[in-house]
Amino acid sequence: MKLFVQIPCLDEAGTLPLVLATIPREIEGFDSVEVLVIDDGSTDGTAEVARRLGVRHVVRHRSTMGLARSFRDGVDYALAHGADVVVNTDGDNQYPSERIGDLVAPILAGEADIVVADRQTATIEHFSPFKKRMQRFGSRVVSAAAGTSLPDAASGFRAYSRAALLRLNVVTQFSYTMETIIQAGNKRLRIASLPITTNAKTRESRLFTNIWQHMGRSGRAIVRSWIMFRPHLVFLTLGAVFFVAAAVPAVRFLVFLAQGDAGGHVQSLVFAGAMLVGALLCLALLVIADLQRTNRTLVEETLERVKELQYGAPRAHGGRDGSPAAAANLAAPGLTAPDLAVPSAAAAPDDEDAHA
Repeated sequence: MKLFVQIPCLDEAGTLPLVLATIPREIEGFDSVEVLVIDDGSTDGTAEVARRLGVRHVVRHRSTMGLARSFRDGVDYALAHGADVVVNTDGDNQYPSERIGDLVAPILAGEADIVVADRQTATIEHFSPFKKRMQRFGSRVVSAAAGTSLPDAASGFRAYSRAALLRLNVVTQFSYTMETIIQAGNKRLRIASLPITTNAKTRESRLFTNIWQHMGRSGRAIVRSWIMFRPHLVFLTLGAVFFVAAAVPAVRFLVFLAQGDAGGHVQSLVFAGAMLVGALLCLALLVIADLQRTNRTLVEETLERVKELQYGAPRAHGGRDGSPAAAANLAAPGLTAPDLAVPSAAAAPDDEDAHA
């Protein structure tokens, strides 16, 4: 069993040593714990600091490509090097790395496919009351879209099983956090939460310049995921709104028509017609979205098989007690042969540059 702890970094030369110092190098249930640093175009020598501190696995971007791309490239690298579980943390020392053992425990026990740390945002002092409310509201929206219940859907301190990573596909360019949760919920992956206490703040976020930008980008990612996975709910709701907006003025016009006074109220009929067209367009978009969802499902199933051939199917290992539950959790559904990998993990390089 191999655990990879990946750390996406952007100019984290100052805080990266703090993160590396607290990552446990031995965790019960794993034969080895590997550290992977993804340098997203840093200009302060982050990659060199990582190597100087003994990190063998470094992925470098020639230019800044964003957190979602860094997460995806890190996962690809970890899977290619035989990772059974991947933990994602941040390079700003926000998360308590000493809790990694607790974070991966539900996966080892066969109780979860993904574990998300709950920062307990209501207790974080540097979060404003408005930000706390928005974090709570956003987590509820994401939980509703995923069909699960998570108190902190935006947390970046997470653990993923190999089987879960083979089924997830990050397509957003902003942040993977919301998208992967919504995907996982709709793909019936088991998601657990672990309460933690964050470390003291070391710097401002580099993911966004202000909370409004963060809300806007996160909102777009959530809406996109809703449309991808629950088009019926989205377009039927919009269609119902347009239909009601058409029915009210239409009834109003009919009332005046019955009273013989319809001449001055044609605008109600025009507005009703426009709203009815909107309702019909929503139904048409629903048909298109449903067809695309069917096509996406087939493509994702094919992509999952390709990943299994490229990286190897999840190995059926036991958990801390070698339990069958943990073995079943780490094995991909429907697969029994653990030796499907075409490329050898040992043949993959320990350091690579990802070109922009």
